[in-house]
Amino acid sequence: MAILLVDDHPLLRIGLAATLADGMPEMQVLQADSGEAALAQVQAQVPGLVIMDFDLPGISGLETTKRLRQRLPQLRVLFFSEHTELGVVRQALEAGACGFLSKQVAPQVLLEAVQRTMAGHAYIEQALATALACQPRQHGQDRLQGLTQRETEIFLMLAKGTAVRTIAEQLCISSKTVSNHLTLLKSKLQVSCQAELVHLAIEAGLLRVAA
Repeated sequence: MAILLVDDHPLLRIGLAATLADGMPEMQVLQADSGEAALAQVQAQVPGLVIMDFDLPGISGLETTKRLRQRLPQLRVLFFSEHTELGVVRQALEAGACGFLSKQVAPQVLLEAVQRTMAGHAYIEQALATALACQPRQHGQDRLQGLTQRETEIFLMLAKGTAVRTIAEQLCISSKTVSNHLTLLKSKLQVSCQAELVHLAIEAGLLRVAA
């Protein structure tokens, strides 16, 4: 059985592959440096688990997960990300991920998460799972409930300051389609400018305010 690592940072990806090879020598470890490469790799060989970064060049980790799960509903995806915002964790789970880890976890925690998710269980890093359980849904999250997954992803990218053209390239859609989504988002969320989108994303826990 194989595990596919999807991360655009070579040193981190190589180190992660070494950790898995040492801890689970029976597993074949495959690698991809982008969402597009991951889609092609899975087309050639279906792994037992995909370990997915959230931020990727081109197609985002969230969009890649969505496409993989549409093609292979039983495919298991474990997010391994530097993001620890609870809104981001929720987005990953709603996209179909079976688990979420921050890149700060110890190697043994990663190995445990891989073993459990490959065995069919869900696994969320303990600190994040506790925070999700203890934190009530924030006001901004209620306003986002009516958005589709694609609208939510575009909303987050816009809130991070990503240009319309860049969003179009990453999601493989036209700039006009992104602009149409933006118009609809402003209507649905009752905001008038991008600054209000940023404020709402922070309020919903999707963005962290810099210290």
